[in-house]
Amino acid sequence: MIKIYNTLTKKKEEFKPLVHGEVKMYVCGPTVYNFFHIGNARTFIVFDTIRKYFEYRGYEVKFIQNFTDIDDKMINKANDEGITVKELGDRYISEYYEDADNLLIKRATVNPRATEFIKPIIEFVEELINKGFAYEVNGDVYFSTKKFEEYGKLSGQNLDDLQAGARINIDERKNDPMDFAVWKAQKPGEPAWESPWGMGRPGWHIECSCMAHDLLGETIDIHAGGSDLVFPHHENEIAQSEARNGKQFANYWIHGAFVNVNNQKMSKSLNNFFTAREVLEKYDAEIIRFLLLSGHYRTQLNFSEELLDSAKASMERLYNAIYNLESLEKEVRIEQCTEGEKEYIEQLASYREKYIEKMDDDFNTADAISVIFDLVRDTNSNINGESSKEVVKFALGLIREFGRPLSILQKVKEDNLEDEIEKLIEQRQQARKNRDWALSDKIRDELKSKNIVLEDTPQGVRWKKID
Repeated sequence: MIKIYNTLTKKKEEFKPLVHGEVKMYVCGPTVYNFFHIGNARTFIVFDTIRKYFEYRGYEVKFIQNFTDIDDKMINKANDEGITVKELGDRYISEYYEDADNLLIKRATVNPRATEFIKPIIEFVEELINKGFAYEVNGDVYFSTKKFEEYGKLSGQNLDDLQAGARINIDERKNDPMDFAVWKAQKPGEPAWESPWGMGRPGWHIECSCMAHDLLGETIDIHAGGSDLVFPHHENEIAQSEARNGKQFANYWIHGAFVNVNNQKMSKSLNNFFTAREVLEKYDAEIIRFLLLSGHYRTQLNFSEELLDSAKASMERLYNAIYNLESLEKEVRIEQCTEGEKEYIEQLASYREKYIEKMDDDFNTADAISVIFDLVRDTNSNINGESSKEVVKFALGLIREFGRPLSILQKVKEDNLEDEIEKLIEQRQQARKNRDWALSDKIRDELKSKNIVLEDTPQGVRWKKID
């Protein structure tokens, strides 16, 4: 039974999907005007892991992560560089995919761009106006927060408290200082689209509400993002979505905590601001993931080179255990487990229950990693050259299995990799002799996924590994 801490109710709740065996999950993605930093990377990795854990538990996950590709920061940067906002967005969406792929983040089911949803956003705004929840002033359209009685339920504050604590630019055109823009009139030099209120562009909050609605439905299972989005972004999403539909927008809200760098808030002025790409130049993706998942996602995490080095050492210990088991698997002579070993296999299998128990408890990756270390200590002490191949394979499979949702412990040792490559090349050669071109192409693609490129030469097939 998976339990999730729900920001909306401020407690852990049993996860009950809208449709049995399925998860509809929306995660707020990046504004694509620059490379993403290590704090963003934690958010992306955490929700990637949650998605993969749902899949590990047998759920089919429809995972939507958007790109905000129209925004004040994007407009300013595009103007500075003398390019269009679209050109800027295209560039940094491509850069996002490169870094996310390198961090072993699984691609979303759909990565919608806000600018692809202009027509449905306009229809959304029109409905809000027709229902009395929004009003137009000189080409701008604002959502009336006081019309939505439950405004503030996600952040846990009422409207008066929010208004007292907010830094709001006074705009006399608004009916109330807390009202927010769902459509913005065009300013000189800005990209814009035709609308019933003149040329303009969407407000930030309405984009996510519309994309979630159109791709997942009126009510979704999970909406997620960084804790900085609770207010105003997610609060406003709830208000406009539920005002439109009269239904609960999301059943579970999940928010990840910040990353501090060297015990300080990340800031360019403190010279402790790192992009994910900069860190990937020095450290392997699995090491970065290990560190970012070594604390619970709702607690602040410290990030430093010393902690990365410590994570590297931890990963080496785990991989040493894996590679020792792989060597034993080749060396041991006994195939089937003995009667005495059957009990030990049951003992090893109990680690799966412990692992699931930790991950079911609000995706506690820190405790799940501890279970992996316990399992490794057990196998180091109890599996040796006298063990059966069946026991060795079971232990090895279990360690790899637990690493899979976290996207760690999946590498193959280079000499093992060479054996595997040679076998695949042999299979491909046989397939070509049999004129089984589909199988031949499939094997070539499988090798390509391992960064192995084949070259057909007069002397035979050669292969090389590319980075």
